Amino acid sequence: MLYYKKQVERVILMSKLGNCERCGVVFAKTIRDICQACYQEEEQAFQTVYRYLTKRKNREATMAEIVEATKVEEDLIIKFMKENRLRASQFPKLSYPCEKCEAGIVEGKLCYNCTDTIKTQLKHHNQMEEIAEKRRKSQHESIYYIMQKGNK
Repeated sequence: MLYYKKQVERVILMSKLGNCERCGVVFAKTIRDICQACYQEEEQAFQTVYRYLTKRKNREATMAEIVEATKVEEDLIIKFMKENRLRASQFPKLSYPCEKCEAGIVEGKLCYNCTDTIKTQLKHHNQMEEIAEKRRKSQHESIYYIMQKGNK
């Protein structure tokens, strides 16, 4: 019995205690941010969605249709997509919103247009930084110090 207690204590020390993101219960965090009970609920929800989508007539269902038919929260379905458990290649009308403009996307966090805009802004910012750095260097190069001997 003592050996078992030490093993449990070691497992608890190796993992961190935290609150489940879904229900708030305290549990020993390992690889998930949710407790075992919530994980099992999510797995059941995934199976429900997956069974719905694997029926031939439902393969082209939209997000709204899936939510309505399965009663699984949209956020949870989006989580399954981001984890690559549901792939847009298998279900062509399945998408989730871009985090910036909310356009439908099938992978990542941002759509192509938002990604391109950010890249353009970053490029412009880097160019402005280079210009400012050149100005600072040129100002340092053009400063001359003259030492004068004082009158005695």
